[in-house]
This record gives sequence, structure tokens and C-alpha cells, in this order.
Amino acid sequence: QVQVEESGGGDVQAGGSLRLSCVASGIFFSINSISWYRQAPGKQRELVATITSDGSPNYADSAKGRFTISRGNADNTVYLQMNSLKPEDTAVYYCNAAAFTPHSDHDEYWGQGTQVTVSS
Repeated sequence: QVQVEESGGGDVQAGGSLRLSCVASGIFFSINSISWYRQAPGKQRELVATITSDGSPNYADSAKGRFTISRGNADNTVYLQMNSLKPEDTAVYYCNAAAFTPHSDHDEYWGQGTQVTVSS
């Protein structure tokens, strides 16, 4: 089983910055990729950014130029640096880890989410 935990959310004014952290722990051989999703009230969950095992990042159009996804010193830790935040970035941000486990070569695990609120 793999556990995923996010941290770093909070309240910030428009134009400000936040850094979210995601740590995957438990029993796995490797982490294939880690992604950040977000879900605003009344909207579907949407992909924000992904980083693969080789460190290649991919971003949604809404995140390009403002957000940076990166790996920590350990492969199971990922950060999302969010700059120039806008009120429309307000959402619960979820971390998704795709792992190679004893049960599957690709299982996905979700964290509980962390709230980001951007005020104008």
C-alpha cells in the first residue's frame, strides 16, 4: 500500500506564492510519476502538472509560466511552486502518485488534498 500526503496549502493574496509538497510512502519499488490535480467548487478535477521518473515536467496551459513542479532529493517527494497566483487558482490541490508496487506495475494513489485560497 502507498500513502500520499500533501502539505503547504493556505490563504494568499493574488500575486502571491505558495509551495506545495507531496510525499509518497509505503511499499513500492519505484514511483513512475507524480502529478498535481486541483478541484474548484462545482468543477471537475483537473490536471495541473506532472513529473515523470526521469524528471520531465508537463503542465496544463493554466499553469505554464507560473507553476513549477520539481522533485526533492528523494524520488518520492515532489514540490509544486506556485507563483503569481490568481483567484481562479483557488481549489483543493491533490497529489497523485503512480507507483510500481508488488501488486501492479502502475497503481495510482491519491492524497487527501490541501486547500489553496487566493483572494483578490
